Amino acid sequence: MKRLVRQLPLATVLLVLALVASGVATRTTRAQAPGAARARSAVTSPEKFFGFQMGADRKMARWDKLVEYYQQLEKESGGKLKFVNVGPTEMGNPFLLLIITSPANQKNIEQLRQNNLKLSDPRGIPEAEIKKIAAASKPFVCMTMSMHASEIGGTQMAPELVYDLLTRQDSETQRILDSVVFLLVPCFNPDGEIMVTDWYNKYVGTEYEGSGLPWLYNKYIGHDNNRDAMTMNTKESGYVGKVLFTEWRPTAYFDFHHMGSYGARIFYPPYAEPVRPFADPLVWREEAWYGGEMASKAEEANLSGVMNDGQYSGWGHFGFHWITPFHNIAGMLTESASATLATPLYIDPSQLTSGARNLERPRDPQMNFPDPWPGGWWRLRDIVERQKVAGWALLDLMARNPETIVWNTYLKASRQTERGAKGKPAAYAISATQHDPLTRNKLITYLLNQGIEVMQSAKGFTAPDGMNYPPASFYVTLAQPKMGLIRYLLGETHYPDNEWTRHQDGTPIRPYDMSQDVLADYMGIKADPLDEAVTGDFVKVTAPIVAVGKVTKGPAGYVIDGRLNDAFKAMNLLFDKNVPLKRVDAAGDGVRPGDFIVSASAPDTVVAEIAKTTGVDFNPLKAEPKQAHDLKRMRIGMYQRYRGGNIDEGWNRWLFEQWAFQFKDVYDAEIKKGNLNANYDVFIFADDSTSMITGETGGRGGGGGRGGRFEGVPDTTPPEYRSGIGNDGVAAIKDFVQKGGTLITLGGATDFAIARLGVPVRNVVEGLSTKEFFCPGSTLRVKIDNTHPLAYGMPSEGLVLFHYSPAFDVVATEFNNRNDIIVRYADRNVESSGWLSGEKYIAGKTAMASIGFGQGKVVMIGFRTQNRAQTHGTYKFLFNALVTPPARTAGKVTN
Repeated sequence: MKRLVRQLPLATVLLVLALVASGVATRTTRAQAPGAARARSAVTSPEKFFGFQMGADRKMARWDKLVEYYQQLEKESGGKLKFVNVGPTEMGNPFLLLIITSPANQKNIEQLRQNNLKLSDPRGIPEAEIKKIAAASKPFVCMTMSMHASEIGGTQMAPELVYDLLTRQDSETQRILDSVVFLLVPCFNPDGEIMVTDWYNKYVGTEYEGSGLPWLYNKYIGHDNNRDAMTMNTKESGYVGKVLFTEWRPTAYFDFHHMGSYGARIFYPPYAEPVRPFADPLVWREEAWYGGEMASKAEEANLSGVMNDGQYSGWGHFGFHWITPFHNIAGMLTESASATLATPLYIDPSQLTSGARNLERPRDPQMNFPDPWPGGWWRLRDIVERQKVAGWALLDLMARNPETIVWNTYLKASRQTERGAKGKPAAYAISATQHDPLTRNKLITYLLNQGIEVMQSAKGFTAPDGMNYPPASFYVTLAQPKMGLIRYLLGETHYPDNEWTRHQDGTPIRPYDMSQDVLADYMGIKADPLDEAVTGDFVKVTAPIVAVGKVTKGPAGYVIDGRLNDAFKAMNLLFDKNVPLKRVDAAGDGVRPGDFIVSASAPDTVVAEIAKTTGVDFNPLKAEPKQAHDLKRMRIGMYQRYRGGNIDEGWNRWLFEQWAFQFKDVYDAEIKKGNLNANYDVFIFADDSTSMITGETGGRGGGGGRGGRFEGVPDTTPPEYRSGIGNDGVAAIKDFVQKGGTLITLGGATDFAIARLGVPVRNVVEGLSTKEFFCPGSTLRVKIDNTHPLAYGMPSEGLVLFHYSPAFDVVATEFNNRNDIIVRYADRNVESSGWLSGEKYIAGKTAMASIGFGQGKVVMIGFRTQNRAQTHGTYKFLFNALVTPPARTAGKVTN
């Protein structure tokens, strides 16, 4: 303490003594380092630029100003910061990557990047050469801020972290700059940051201050942007994926989030049990090492409420921070207790009751939580401080141990390659012959985007078991650094069922999202495990396979294979050009049920362009099929609500745009007016609860409005955003179907059809305890009636994604002939991958049905048919429902 006082100016010493004497508590963190010398150059501080301290009460910096600030810092940084505008977001805002390191490293950045790429995949490089590369390398670390836009701490903290790195002159900071390359994504979700900031600022100082955004804080997918790491469908995910998986491959990745308000104040790594196997053990050890340092530094700074090894398990969904360990990256997250956006939240100690995995009592000390927070006012500034300590601690630890961390990059990659070479399976074969070869190409692209090496054989090959694979088939060896990732994306996976995944009374502990991530199964692509490696004339696939459809006109026009998902895009593009279309209803003369017939009058240039755009072949049609029906473009409406928006609806929008379906978002007011048949043929309710659809619920209405559950607590949601269709809307939907409309209900929205429309269907798993029936995010075997128009183009058996989904019995009535069961679960051995407990309750039960209702029908799809735009293998169940059906599908012919 005396040495610190001697270093400070007299005025500062007097101020500190005055504060102590007056009883004002002071607190500093190592990251803030008030005694550290600052750069003499004029680097603008965040407080000066924005006019307030980061994390100040009721203050939030907006993305456009943050971009401006980082541009200014680049100019003032003396060569330490490189500002990279990676590209536009989905809504056209700049997406940034900031590269922060010493000026000398900046000048050598490309060589350092190349060195790191070689260490992360050292195959074919002699170890002597590897040692030279390692000696000339630096550890890379990537941090991403505020992926979830309402979790504002990271984006508000980042300017301070960057400013300190650019201005502090102490040895610790210089060591970080000299020894580490810091890749900072200062905001993962710029579109959402703007939405949330504008919303908060609009209502600050009013009775609606701090209410949640009524719509998704992302153009399409809201909170699910973290679940987009496998397929990287949105632009923002693609940008981060390139940094993490292919172009930079950092040694460590740190993702900044928020959690609930009534437990620990912040979570640092490591994760809790269960851990997911097939990652290199060094990954988990590094996470524990880094997280321990973060917690120690927080305790040094007297920041209470820090939890390690709790709440967040090592087996989570394949989002960015949980997929990275299988890229040999120490993928971590931090989760801070939330305030009310930038508004302080008062919490009485007695309200700290939100227990979690490895933290049952958040008011009591324990090994992974030794200093509980005592309660009181919780502010955005508290979040900023704790997150900043974590970010700085990670940088500092890496800077103190660069040689070890660099060498670990090599060790993880080489050892995983060795494990893949010695283990079983040794590889996966993906035959060129698949039900939907264009979707097979998409799977290969997803693997390439993950940085997985994929080989292709022009001549074909034979597996050791004698299985022959035709020309153009693919081969994915596990003798490569990302063997664990390959194992999970392509191979059968079963979630552990043991003491780590059940409470003492046997009740399952809910996994963090999915219990498996078998992308090949989602996409309906067969990937065969091979116990022995194959040698052959393999060529490395270096770019996405882009098919260009072939065009051959027949005497009666063209036929498009209805088994292709992309056939529906071709259909919609042909509709755009007013080309007449039909659909086949019976096999014969080289056509199958579900194939699309294109008129011979279609302009050659139109057909050629659509074949090129979609990859769909326009095959020759020799004669008109015996049974086919005319198609027209269906008028599609989809329910769009407030209360935070509906993620599944957002994914539908993204999917429909990609496949060129025309549709309209429909809000409460239009539904309540009635007469929906005048504007729509098909109406969709995405996966949702009945109460969210109707608005008949209390709680956090409006996507985060407080109050509503208790009469004396005001609802902070502005009245115009307290959505729900109400009784009038229910009547309008019922009228729409009875007059001939098609209602599509997905997932949980099927309960709306049962409870409010009265369709004769029973959810067979409703009311069962989780000890009786439990199935989180699993692929299940089904039997499919592919003679029915709703299953045209599907195989007779397949897999569907069941994620806490309903399953059905169709109740017997005198109108049974009007109902059709499209998909049933297998009679036994239902689980393919994941975790299914209580198979007997759904074996043989209905997974998808069409229920006649007046002159129309209700299509009920219980499973996740288009989940996160990943389950390509079941898209057609939804797409078929958006296509003109044959004239007689409402009922069966009477004998």
